[in-house]
Amino acid sequence: MEMKFTKMHGCGNDYIYVNCLTEEISSPELLSIKLSDRHFGIGGDGLVLICKSDMADAKMRMFNADGSEGKMCGNAIRCVGKYLYDNGITNKETLTIETLSGIKKLKLFIENGKVSSVCVDMGKAEFAPDRIPVLLNGGRIINQEVEIANAKYRITCVSMGNPHCVVFCDDVDEIDIEKTGPQFENAPIFPERVNTEFIKVIDKHTIKMRVWERGSGETMACGTGACAAAVAAVENGFCSKESEIRVILKGGDLFIRYTDETVYMTGAAEKVFEGVVEI
Repeated sequence: MEMKFTKMHGCGNDYIYVNCLTEEISSPELLSIKLSDRHFGIGGDGLVLICKSDMADAKMRMFNADGSEGKMCGNAIRCVGKYLYDNGITNKETLTIETLSGIKKLKLFIENGKVSSVCVDMGKAEFAPDRIPVLLNGGRIINQEVEIANAKYRITCVSMGNPHCVVFCDDVDEIDIEKTGPQFENAPIFPERVNTEFIKVIDKHTIKMRVWERGSGETMACGTGACAAAVAAVENGFCSKESEIRVILKGGDLFIRYTDETVYMTGAAEKVFEGVVEI
């Protein structure tokens, strides 16, 4: 059978988007593995299904390149908002999207009749170890020393719908992320694996980040990861709450504002192309 799709990206974090508002796609886990392959498939960090919701304007299901389903994806949800508006499925500039980590609110910014960027209310940052989850003692894991693959690191753990481990570095470009990333992802202290952000604080309003995502490897950007990095920078005293923090990623910039009530993420959403693939 033939399947229509749209390739979209947020800061280079590219996914294959399928409109499932009228029909269901079977075996999305296997489909994500096949289509995400950059040599024998379409190529992407995973597969996103845009589905009907009984409690929001739409529902997002996201599958990583290894077929595992993610609870939340900040870059993908911005593109879902753009897809719904640009294709005339909705004319609302404020949307709600159902995810496995709850309902998220989106504010769309329109230029020339198309969505150019989106601000997402990502919800409250979670620090409780059992909610991340991370198998460490304490009410919050902030700048705590751990041993990963016989090396010592100081980590900050936070959940933004997905589990994140933030590591501060002097130079993120020097990190051997292909070696270190899997060591963190599969460390025994993370029973559900983990996304790891290696970040450098440039100033009180700017941080630079590389990310290793569970199930996908290093990606050009990670929306929930950028939120986690900004939250960690505030909690470790490098940046301030309520102020806008620019997160520099390999694929572009995201802007994060961490408050007592929630975390706001603002960034671009872009369409690459549409197509039809045989499955």
